[in-house]
Amino acid sequence: MQSPRMRFLSGVRLLRRSLCSTATTTETRSQKLERIADELLDLNKLERHDYAVLFRFKLGLNKYGPAISGLDSSASASAGGGAAGTDSKATEKTAFDIKLEKFDAAAKIKIIKEVRTFTDLGLKEAKDLVEKAPIVLKKGVTKEEANPIVEKLKELGATVVLE
Repeated sequence: MQSPRMRFLSGVRLLRRSLCSTATTTETRSQKLERIADELLDLNKLERHDYAVLFRFKLGLNKYGPAISGLDSSASASAGGGAAGTDSKATEKTAFDIKLEKFDAAAKIKIIKEVRTFTDLGLKEAKDLVEKAPIVLKKGVTKEEANPIVEKLKELGATVVLE
C-alpha cells in the first residue's frame, strides 16, 4: 500500500510527462512540486485548515463571493480617496474571526472540549490553542455560524469577541 506522499508524487510524475516537453523544464518543475508537497505535509492541522481556506479564497471557490483580484489596488484606492473610504465603510462585513480573549481557569477543560467541536483539532492541539489566549480560534466564519459558538463559549466562562 502506497503512502499519500508516494501516490501524490507518482501523480505528479504522470502529469509532468504529459505536460512538459523538455527535460530541463521538467526537472525544475518536479523539484518545485516535490518541495511544495513536502512543505504541505509538514503542516499541522490548524495550518492545513488555514492553507485550505486561503487556497480556496485565491481560486475564488470561497462561500463569501468571488476572489478579489488586485488587493494592492483596492488598498491604494481606499488610502488615496475620501469617497472610496466611505464606500468601504458602507459595505457590511461578511467574514468574521472568533477570538478567545481570556477564560476562567475552572472552565478550561470545558472550553477545550467546545473548541474541539467546531474545529477538527485533536485534544493536544486544542489544549495548546486555548492556552495561547488571546488567540483567533476560527477565521472567516459568517455571523450566523459564529454567534452560536460565541454564545456557548461565553456560557462556559470565556471572553470571546468577533473581529
